[in-house]
Amino acid sequence: MKYFLLGASLGALLLPLLAWIARAMIIEVQENEAVLVTRFGKLSATLTKPGPHFWPSRALPWVHAIAVSLRRDFRLFRTIHVNDARGTTVIIDLWVEFRVVDAARATFSVADWDRSLQNLVAHSATSILGNRQFNEILCDRSELGALLQQDIAKETERWGLAVDQVYISKVNLLPEVSRQIFETIAARLERAKADIEETGRLAVAELDARTETKVAALVAESKAQYPLAISRALARLEKKPAVYAAYEELHRLSLLRPHRTVVFRGFDEPIRAIDAAMVSALPRESAAEEQKIPHGRPAHGTH
Repeated sequence: MKYFLLGASLGALLLPLLAWIARAMIIEVQENEAVLVTRFGKLSATLTKPGPHFWPSRALPWVHAIAVSLRRDFRLFRTIHVNDARGTTVIIDLWVEFRVVDAARATFSVADWDRSLQNLVAHSATSILGNRQFNEILCDRSELGALLQQDIAKETERWGLAVDQVYISKVNLLPEVSRQIFETIAARLERAKADIEETGRLAVAELDARTETKVAALVAESKAQYPLAISRALARLEKKPAVYAAYEELHRLSLLRPHRTVVFRGFDEPIRAIDAAMVSALPRESAAEEQKIPHGRPAHGTH
């Protein structure tokens, strides 16, 4: 009984030790992860298959396992100063998406690839955006982002990194430069406004001139038709001798007394002389005199 209790005690003590030794010999690899196994600081193996890997030498103190994430990562590089083609200082923010494709090179080929990536992005932005004007940088963000991605990817490939996307997330100017540009734009808008107003004024003047020309032509044409209308009226009067004789007498009276209006009375339709003015009613004192005028004869009255 005493030996049984002693054996049970030793077994209870050995179980945690055995579990610790077994855990020390197993390397677990997560999804989208790579584990680098080094021996005396030298790369021994690269494990990429997810799951536990039995590695007996893992328990030795000179063997180490380094986990490297293969998931997509990103960096936002703020306030990168770039001089455009005209020398204007442009401040941009760049969004860079990348992932590790070679865990060994990403770990051992560069001491601090995060800082190196920042310097590389700044250099690439200076070299590519420096040949563009500010309006091109502002409007062609997608195209310039693709150029930056290609330029950065060539260098990061040596580090075991793959750059998938580069976005120009923000474009700013220095405050004094922004103020100058806004003043220039305001002046251009004022000039454009003045040009539009002047163009409109000239167009209105030209339209008025064309309208007056057309109206003058129509008036002249109507005045030219006036003698023809008189000729036609006289020709029709000549077909009626009595009416034509009355008209001749009326015309003579209008020439003798031009200050009076002469009209015919007694016909089915009133007939007036061509050269007479607008007819007005006779005064009350001439009413009795009008009663004595026979029908079909010309009469005259005061304006």
